[in-house]
Amino acid sequence: MQKSEAEIIEGCRKNNRTAQKNLYDKYCTAMYSTAYRICGDYEQANDILQDGFVQVFRDIRKFRGESTLGRWIKTIMVRTALRKIRNQKIFTSLDDVNHENFAIEIPGPLSGEYLEQAILSLPDGFRTVFLLIEVEGYLHKEVSSMLQISEGTSKSQLFHAKKRLQMIINKLLHVESNK
Repeated sequence: MQKSEAEIIEGCRKNNRTAQKNLYDKYCTAMYSTAYRICGDYEQANDILQDGFVQVFRDIRKFRGESTLGRWIKTIMVRTALRKIRNQKIFTSLDDVNHENFAIEIPGPLSGEYLEQAILSLPDGFRTVFLLIEVEGYLHKEVSSMLQISEGTSKSQLFHAKKRLQMIINKLLHVESNK
């Protein structure tokens, strides 16, 4: 018999291993994807997933239901991933650039696999900021606080991530069309 989310949460608060396994099974795939997209490394994503769920189980009593459980867990995973990569020098120094919105134009059909490859091929700083803002929906102010960078750096990294992503996508589509 499948338990409700409220029953799983209550079980986790009581350190019930079955409830913890149910919670893990329900969210592990989505959280692994989030961790992997941020760090770009399978082994590091596994470490992030493990550390993140340890924190989820330790802090489940703090969950107040102000957001969905999935969103609360995702926030923990994102912060865990950012702590893991924070010590790495991931941000590219850039000359002063125009930080206006830069829309990515996809000139033809593009599979999710190609798009994921393109995003994962971005330099770490570009990829991290791009994913946090464009995929996860954080604001530059939030990203700058999480990554301990200025808002200007966040905007610059996003601008250059989009520019680089556009070039990668164009190259992928060019190669695909010549097959």
